[in-house]
Amino acid sequence: MPLRNKTHQWNLGYFFIAFMLLMIFQTWWASTQATRSIAYSEFLELLDRRAIADLVIGPDTIEGRYNTPEGRIERFVTQRVEPELADRLVQHQIAFRHKPGNTLLASLLSWLLPLLLIFAFWMFMFRNIANRQGMGGLVNVGKTRARVLVQRDTGVTFDDVAGIDEAKAELQEIVSFLKDQPKYSRLGARIPKGILLVGPPGTGKTLVAKAVAGEAGVPFFSISGSEFVEMFVGVGAARVRDLFEQARQAAPCIIFIDELDALGKMRGIGPLGGNDEKEQTLNQLLAELDGFDPREGVVLLAATNRPEILDPALMRAGRFDRQVVIDRPDRNGRAAILRVHLRRIELDPALDVEQIAAMTAGFSGADLANLVNEAAIVATRRGAERVGMDDFTAAIERILAGAERKGRLLQPHEREVVAFHEMGHALAATALPGMDPVHKVSIVPRSIGALGYTMQRPTEDRFLISRQELKDRLVVLLAGRAAEQLVFNEISTGAADDLAKVTDIARQLVTRFGMSEALGQAVFERQHSRYLGDQVVNTTEKDYSEKTAEKIDQAVRELIDEGYNRAMQLLRERRDLLDQGARLLLEQETLTPEDFPALQPRKS
Repeated sequence: MPLRNKTHQWNLGYFFIAFMLLMIFQTWWASTQATRSIAYSEFLELLDRRAIADLVIGPDTIEGRYNTPEGRIERFVTQRVEPELADRLVQHQIAFRHKPGNTLLASLLSWLLPLLLIFAFWMFMFRNIANRQGMGGLVNVGKTRARVLVQRDTGVTFDDVAGIDEAKAELQEIVSFLKDQPKYSRLGARIPKGILLVGPPGTGKTLVAKAVAGEAGVPFFSISGSEFVEMFVGVGAARVRDLFEQARQAAPCIIFIDELDALGKMRGIGPLGGNDEKEQTLNQLLAELDGFDPREGVVLLAATNRPEILDPALMRAGRFDRQVVIDRPDRNGRAAILRVHLRRIELDPALDVEQIAAMTAGFSGADLANLVNEAAIVATRRGAERVGMDDFTAAIERILAGAERKGRLLQPHEREVVAFHEMGHALAATALPGMDPVHKVSIVPRSIGALGYTMQRPTEDRFLISRQELKDRLVVLLAGRAAEQLVFNEISTGAADDLAKVTDIARQLVTRFGMSEALGQAVFERQHSRYLGDQVVNTTEKDYSEKTAEKIDQAVRELIDEGYNRAMQLLRERRDLLDQGARLLLEQETLTPEDFPALQPRKS
């Protein structure tokens, strides 16, 4: 049976309703049990009139009920004074009984029991709130929070993972070891203690780990690296010890730590040094990796998209012995991933999966899953019975450019500027060799702020780009502003995003790729983050002189000016096509190569 950590979820509203009902009942009960305090003389007068009943005689007080002149029955209490009362009660034939005094135990309970009940209630409430807020409670603060799953609980096998055949082949060895350990141990081989899954976000690292557990059919301890770190020093280390102890008892099994960088960040970095709690937790993890025997059948899987910040002690041989890179899929991989996600979609028989894979260069597995869902939503919105190619095209446009905002009305002159701008991009991309073919040109505003866009569809994945091709990309990006200058003899702010991309490409040509004749083959700026991009803050000081910096700026400027001049010359030669395409774009708002043949790629 799978092990599950079940916790009862309590709604504070239920406690509030019960408390209000209790208060209402207490108020009603108090009103029915209202007691009037009377003088002893009045009690004797009532006694003489025989208006008293249900007497309870205590050592100090007398309680009972009496009939009022208006005919009501009310309760009373009075202090006992006369010792010869019993004789008079017998004389008047009044029924009465004696009430014994409270013992010491009863008195203590009358005071302590309500206090204990209140204390128990508040402790119960505090522990529930603490569990919800992540404090975990004081009793279980050192216990691991890992979820334990088995094969039928993960619901994922290698059949559900596509596009990463090399990674699957490496991880298949882990499954084989867990199923048949003697096969690997007969020649003295041992399974790696730790396997680190490395790759960009959304490429399926967590999915692969679940598939390994699903294929092996062994207990699967799943936990995030951030769940080890608490505000109390030593709690994370205790949870690491408890996790590995449970894993040893459940061996053979798999421990999966997601987002390992939250736990295994390099120690001592930053201006303020390391955090004591994080360092103790990492030290305990390192000790556990050294302490367990691989023959026990405990395999540690971890995933991260920031391997460059992990502690070197964690990455050395004997701890995480193997790194499995799960990168963004290529075209064949994207097609395989799409086929997995398309199983649950009603598809048009004419749908070409290979064409969709060609249009989605750079998409990760998560992006492709989102694309399939968006396409199904588009088809549902238009009332179609099946999802077709047009739905996937609209979904790709929505993901890349945002949703259409047809309600945003541009002034006639602004629409004209946008039309010539986008047609400049499209004609430049069509005229230059090696550029991706134009798929669609539109002047419909999008939600991400674009007033228009030119969509190019790559025909194949590219891994190497020549210097000339990079320069041609500068021409295509600058052709929008060049078209504005050529037609209106004025430029606008519409090229802001194009200029940012142009500057980035030109700077990388000079500083990273060594493609500047003036500066030679040297690299002046390095790429610091492989998977999360260069948008992180770069604290590295420049390792070149101010004179070199001036040369870099001048080389970047020359590349941009050269691209702009080439774009102007190219559009001057195609001015008629620029005017025709822009006017047609103003009429239809969206053009494809079928609508405007000048956008069709040239046959080589």
